[in-house]
Amino acid sequence: MSFMRESFHTRLGFILAAAGSAVGLGNIWGFPTQVANHGGGAFLLVYLVVIFVLAIPALYCEMLIGHHGRANPVRSLAKLSEGKAQPIGATMGFLNVIGSCLMLSFYHIVAGWMLVHALGYIANLFELTSVADFLFNGSLIRDLSFTALFLITTGWVVLQGIEHGIERWSKRLMPTLIVLLLGLIVYIGSLAGASKGFDTYLIPDFAQLSDPNIYLAAMGQAFFSLSIGLGGMMIYGSYLLPGAKLGRLSLSVAALDTGIAFLAGLLIIPALYAGIELGVNVTNGEQLIGEGQLIFAVLPQLFSSMGAVGPYVGFAFFILLSIAALTSTIAQAEVPVSYLIEEKNLSRKKATVTALCTIAVLAFSLVLFFEPLFGWVVTAVTQFQLPLSGIFYLVVVGWLWRRSNHLQTVAKGSFWLTALRWHLRYICPILMTLVFINTAF
Repeated sequence: MSFMRESFHTRLGFILAAAGSAVGLGNIWGFPTQVANHGGGAFLLVYLVVIFVLAIPALYCEMLIGHHGRANPVRSLAKLSEGKAQPIGATMGFLNVIGSCLMLSFYHIVAGWMLVHALGYIANLFELTSVADFLFNGSLIRDLSFTALFLITTGWVVLQGIEHGIERWSKRLMPTLIVLLLGLIVYIGSLAGASKGFDTYLIPDFAQLSDPNIYLAAMGQAFFSLSIGLGGMMIYGSYLLPGAKLGRLSLSVAALDTGIAFLAGLLIIPALYAGIELGVNVTNGEQLIGEGQLIFAVLPQLFSSMGAVGPYVGFAFFILLSIAALTSTIAQAEVPVSYLIEEKNLSRKKATVTALCTIAVLAFSLVLFFEPLFGWVVTAVTQFQLPLSGIFYLVVVGWLWRRSNHLQTVAKGSFWLTALRWHLRYICPILMTLVFINTAF
């Protein structure tokens, strides 16, 4: 089957779609938790430096591979891993496809929980007590139903293609996400105790910079925040038109993603301190409660203590998280879909249905066998595959890809581009290896 490869229609559409891929639940709950437990403003300062030193170069490499490979990760990595390394490249590309499916299996479950909670607050507003009880209290039927609903939503967007599906909906969802985020920041910022949260977040304690754990945590969070390592940015890079300025686009995507993570910190950390003022327990020992427990236990307590306005704030917050999840799932789902289109010659409709059905089987298996499987799959993808794939991308661009290597060609005669190439070849792989060791062991 012959087909014309799709592409993004506008530069803004690409930036919003790629940033949407990067802006996920890790930005909204992961980043603020890392800030809160690693020195507040000191972590934020290190994080901003690490974004430039490690995350943007790694993002550039992944997009560069896709842009020059002009195909899905299997074909792109095989093509650019020249000589005897081609089978390794193809294998890593296929692992990206498998990893995307595994990531989407657990991500859709968590995304379903976000939508459940948003609707639960609506049910409370209309005094639908039995509905609210069903939504707020976990059950097998609830989790299977809302996981399926989110899968169908992801598939519906991806089915419409790049320009009319992913790009169009990214242009709608990302501005909505930002408006909701800003509105919540304004409201939470008006609560008693929030000012202390702002101080903790924005005023660095420079003594904290002597702690090496801050640097390792910042490198890991910066890498994961930009959604590098499972081929999503690679496939988006492949949909860019020839001649696209990848350096500028990488900076734009990273700036938008980092900006939203920064705003998430402005929301979550003052909210924690507002919770303290209202008598909500937000600590576990000496650490602030983070991630899942923060989202599903601590913040709902805060919303409940707000009186009549609480359900509205809770609804807005969980809709915000649902949008962040959707912008990530539609990006990552394109990895297996593009593989099926290009390697198995399926139409987009058949490829989308096949990919989403496969992901559904995996996701439903995780719901049914939650305890033994869920944590294992999350660990395998986030702590092992993501950093190892990031290392491999850097090795491909810096060492394996020699013929027609754009970076290698343009670096000649340019001090800054030569320095960038050496940075990608030597410094970034070492830093990524440290991230892998820190997260996996």
